[in-house]
Amino acid sequence: MSTVRPTGRTFAAAALAIALAAGLAACASGDDTKAEAESSAGTVTVGAQAKGIAKPTELKVDKQQSIADEVPDAIKADGKLTIGLGALPTGFPPLAFVGDDDKTITGAEPDLGRLVAAVLGLKPEFNNDTWDNLFVGLDSGKNEVGFSNITDTEQRKEKYDFASYRQDNLGFAVKAGNTWNFDKNPENLAGLKVAVGAGTNQEKILVAWHDKLKAEGKNLEIKYFADTPSTFKALVSGQIDAYFGPNPGIAFQISQTQGTADAVRNAGVYSGAGESLQGLIAATTKKDNGLVKALADAINYLIQNGQYKQWLAAYNLDTEAVDTAQVNPPGLPKSNL
Repeated sequence: MSTVRPTGRTFAAAALAIALAAGLAACASGDDTKAEAESSAGTVTVGAQAKGIAKPTELKVDKQQSIADEVPDAIKADGKLTIGLGALPTGFPPLAFVGDDDKTITGAEPDLGRLVAAVLGLKPEFNNDTWDNLFVGLDSGKNEVGFSNITDTEQRKEKYDFASYRQDNLGFAVKAGNTWNFDKNPENLAGLKVAVGAGTNQEKILVAWHDKLKAEGKNLEIKYFADTPSTFKALVSGQIDAYFGPNPGIAFQISQTQGTADAVRNAGVYSGAGESLQGLIAATTKKDNGLVKALADAINYLIQNGQYKQWLAAYNLDTEAVDTAQVNPPGLPKSNL
């Protein structure tokens, strides 16, 4: 998710976006959506085919029988772990995108799925869909687990179980040179045009701020775009004032555009769980399908044995580490915005 690259770094983000879009479109249906792990027995390579976004790292990961035994028979019967991703249409590097071979699904999220599958002794199989269809797949059983930057929320717990694995931090991106800062004060959003992804946790937070400002007689205009590249194009062209999205994606965009006419900066962060709770990203399963404890135990095995730290380091996500994976930890409360 190739063409000759234009000279200069000004066009780097645009060129990458074109390549990501083309690759992800090619992986949109049939077997092409099920890119499998590039691994051998006992070894998983994270950062493979990652367009230089990550450092390819071979990690030794053996099946842990005691943890594998926790997987429900109905799920392990076919020897596969079907993993849902919501990376269509263009991906969201560094978390999930199509690799430089134009077919391998790569990024921090699918790579963690590969590592967990290895601990469970299962073959990872990916279903790459739009964000909304990721959850449709979980509901139907097509996806046994979702690894796709999914925030643990109390509302989602009505339908899903969670095994946490990374801190959830959101950020505001603005064009470089724009002096506006969020300063963890929603009042500072008054009068702005802010883009957000539809159906996301950050949309829920932004809409709540919009409603609060409206009640005070102030305006916040929320904008939506088809994909992340379109959003950043709108940002640097002045169509919007800010973009509210996952902090890792903003950090990636900053690294790709630094020193160019398309440069952006981070104007403030906010916990994905609201003002009084650190948000968490979690592996997500259909509620009560019996898989969540095995997932948490597999992640904790990776934490305790060092592969987790190496996985984060490969994608420069060290600052989002957690000390332990938890089953259904406190998530974004319905009223904690």
